[in-house]
Amino acid sequence: MMRIIFGALLGLLVAFPALGAILLAIVGTAAVAAASYPPLLVAAAGVWAWPRIARTVRRWAA
Repeated sequence: MMRIIFGALLGLLVAFPALGAILLAIVGTAAVAAASYPPLLVAAAGVWAWPRIARTVRRWAA
């Protein structure tokens, strides 16, 4: 499913190059906002790492 979504997104970006600029502006703004607010970076890192941490703890507990 992700391949289809990614392919559709790439197709839209090729068909409408202005969408690429809009997408880059949105991602850039979000990156600057996240970098200027460290607790947001910590929360995002925790959300990203949680499945790995939980898996490791489960293995230790078993």
